[in-house]
Amino acid sequence: MSRGEPSPLPHPAPSPEQAQRVEGRGRITAEILIVLGLSLGQSAVYSIVAIINRSTRDQPLSQQTATLNPTLDSREVFDFIYQMLDIAFGLMPVVLVCWLLWSARRPHLGRLGLAFDRPARDIGWGALLAIGIGAGGMVVYLAGRALGMTVAVNPAGLADHWWTVPVLLLAAARAALLEEVIMVGYLFARLRQLGWGNWPIILLSATIRASYHLYQGWGSFVGNFLMGIVFGWIAARWGRVLPLVVAHFFIDAAVFVGYPFVAAAWPALFGLPG
Repeated sequence: MSRGEPSPLPHPAPSPEQAQRVEGRGRITAEILIVLGLSLGQSAVYSIVAIINRSTRDQPLSQQTATLNPTLDSREVFDFIYQMLDIAFGLMPVVLVCWLLWSARRPHLGRLGLAFDRPARDIGWGALLAIGIGAGGMVVYLAGRALGMTVAVNPAGLADHWWTVPVLLLAAARAALLEEVIMVGYLFARLRQLGWGNWPIILLSATIRASYHLYQGWGSFVGNFLMGIVFGWIAARWGRVLPLVVAHFFIDAAVFVGYPFVAAAWPALFGLPG
């Protein structure tokens, strides 16, 4: 720089409040990515790869099968142990977000939309919601099968043991807690801190929810996206996540436990052996 040129004006240093705000937004964004990377965001990435894999095979989607809750070992005692470990460790992301958003004041998990002050009402609304969403989901699944967009889903791959039904119910509870607490309660809490509005959060949550079901085909993507829209809208309106957890549990429990009986009655309808 020549002597005749003026010195550039220094940028004003950010105030402590501004620096703390920027750092806070960065930490929240990083936290969201970490939580999703440890849980359903990771599942979404694997599911996207899975649908690409399935779609590029010679066998059409309608002739492929996805098995949920598969047997994890040929010996019954170790299958049971692995199933319980899988459920327990699968809930760790829920424990993590509860830890991150725990409040000293009651309700302790109110920032996640979890309050246990009206259990009967939450269970009742959850049951009604399960009936509506479950019926709609079945229609979307069967339509996807008819259009060749959805694989045949076997939701109960476990062998028949004395502990099969309890484990399937625990698996339903794990899915309900993991998906609703993280995809609705946690994302709403953190993204609102970043200044997001309700509908952008609902759309993002529904898209991620649909994405981690892509391994089942495009019909499941559509069905779960619509479910995510409904659940997100209800959470934004009511400010409560427990009815969504209850509804999700009832839906998955009915599918996991009831499938063998339905498949035996109408095997051709579901594209799976009875």
